[in-house]
Amino acid sequence: MVISNRELGFGGNMSEIIASESTSYDLNEVVASLNKLLKLRTIPIGMKMFESIEEMESIPKIRRPSAVHTTDQIVGQACRNGWTVGITVEDLVGPQCSTVIGLSPRDDKWLSGDRMAGVWFSDLEGASDHQNSMDVVEHGKYLAMAVSPLTSGRLNPPDICLIYATPAQMILFINGLQWTGYKKLDWGCVGESACADSWGRALSTGEPSLSIPCFAERRYGGVMEDELLMAIPPHFLPKIIDGLEHLSKNGLRYPIAPYGVNTDAKAGMGVSYSS
Repeated sequence: MVISNRELGFGGNMSEIIASESTSYDLNEVVASLNKLLKLRTIPIGMKMFESIEEMESIPKIRRPSAVHTTDQIVGQACRNGWTVGITVEDLVGPQCSTVIGLSPRDDKWLSGDRMAGVWFSDLEGASDHQNSMDVVEHGKYLAMAVSPLTSGRLNPPDICLIYATPAQMILFINGLQWTGYKKLDWGCVGESACADSWGRALSTGEPSLSIPCFAERRYGGVMEDELLMAIPPHFLPKIIDGLEHLSKNGLRYPIAPYGVNTDAKAGMGVSYSS
């Protein structure tokens, strides 16, 4: 699938993306390069929001849930099973899931955190602070969401991509992102409901968004113990591939071979950190 690539340096915003000159790139080639350079174990997927249910349901070979799920499970069905799945608010178990993707309102009851007090947080004040700290998609614009493997070409293009990786793979992914147009990356952690740190933040800000997947993502979404999640708009991916290829030529590649904790470091450091 070839899609528009609106080039963006760090510190840009969505209006700058739209106004910038576009080129094209192939997501099949991007995924092949990611798998070659990082040896990912989990299928890279896309997520896309839809203003109408009909538009979502028109996606070729889309699956619709026959049971109530968490958003974590829907994401898991795409990246673990390779499915293309579309949902509406009626398919989700409750507003903690649907509010993050803008299908339910961020209303006073949701912000109160009353359902999480005494379970995830010691009191109502802490639970409410948690809810208010979450990054979510603005309610009122979208009625549906779909996820699909990037190589399927069915979302054409996705709003964001979800990349699961081990910490070693992820730091190289980030190093590739920072190869050109360097910027220090700052992320937060809300704890439980970490989907707000990943797809909630990336959808609402258009920025790369790293998260430590939470209890629910691992229990219901099949996320493995050693996986982190990067949610990122697709136009960043060619820049990352270019960065990873340059790093690889410099000997900075995955897997990262252990040097040894008792070995004289001078020879290794002279290669990786030339002075």
